[in-house]
Amino acid sequence: MTITLAQLRRHAIARSLFAPTTLERAIQKLGFVQADPIRAPARAQDLTLRHRARNYRAGDLERRYAELPIEEDFFVNYGFLPRDTQALMHPRTARDVWTPSKSRQAQVVQDWIAARGVAHPREVNAHFAQGTVSNWFGGSSNATTRLLDDMHYRGLLRIARREGGIRLYAAREPTPAHADPLAAFDALIDVVIAKYAPLPATTLGQLLRHLCIGVPQWHGDRAAALHRARRRLAHTRIDGIDWYWPASERIRRSEADDSVRLLAPFDPIVWDRRRFELFWGWTYRFEAYTPAAKRKLGYYALPMLWRDQVIGWANAAVEAGKLNVQLGYVSGRAPRDASFRSELAAELARLEAFLRPRTTKGKVQRSSEP
Repeated sequence: MTITLAQLRRHAIARSLFAPTTLERAIQKLGFVQADPIRAPARAQDLTLRHRARNYRAGDLERRYAELPIEEDFFVNYGFLPRDTQALMHPRTARDVWTPSKSRQAQVVQDWIAARGVAHPREVNAHFAQGTVSNWFGGSSNATTRLLDDMHYRGLLRIARREGGIRLYAAREPTPAHADPLAAFDALIDVVIAKYAPLPATTLGQLLRHLCIGVPQWHGDRAAALHRARRRLAHTRIDGIDWYWPASERIRRSEADDSVRLLAPFDPIVWDRRRFELFWGWTYRFEAYTPAAKRKLGYYALPMLWRDQVIGWANAAVEAGKLNVQLGYVSGRAPRDASFRSELAAELARLEAFLRPRTTKGKVQRSSEP
């Protein structure tokens, strides 16, 4: 059967926008949820999960993080992933080698945090700036943060939870070396592919480069791993471009539903800007860090998916307790279809409900997670 670009596009949407499930299962099915600190109108991780976890509210991931079998870590980007997947990345061998003095310093800090249970960076800085060890941090909280970040990356610490957006650390038990390191690398690649497929060949290579920041110990094996991946994946060529997806999946003729979805800038459906242009024929850019005068879409434009087309974008903000949404369309105007108006209204209502703070026994629960 000849596979068309339209079929790939619909398959990409359908496989990513699976039926809403529990938060734990949604993260497991996604494989990885990219995090971003900007809240406009909510964090990227929350905007991603609201389409895939039942009754999800902004901040639920932060509130439930400690009870879920997930971790914060760098994967292809920084975010949240199942603990079993994170274990495949460790023991992580960082490219820069610590001096013996730095290694001793890290060990003392790890032992102190282990004895304490959970520690705030401010507590670590205060203890070692004034304690028995000779002022390692020089009273600098930035130096403390850098060391803790580095220890987290190397697998010496884990994120226990957050307070006011600040990561609190706990000691992490060492991960034993993998019996078959290349099999672990291949398994991580399969997680990446399952999240972002179907993928153009150039994106597959790009994602492996990103992944090797998370597993630098396998950087030298990247070319061979890419070759193995291409051999085990399903594949087609459309208009001179090679596409890859898991071999267990079949691309079928299907129709998209009428739903309107406002997606996060880092949602797996729109993450790959190259694929975005191939699927929808226009250029989407994340402009939060673009000078205001040069923005074309807006500070935090959310791609607007209707049926199987991304037809525009929305900039949303909560002002004086009310959701304010500004819409833009690629064609310059909204579709005249009555079903579009109905579905857009339903999506805006869902977005408003998602942003409404949860309450427990009369107390409002708010999120501070970056």
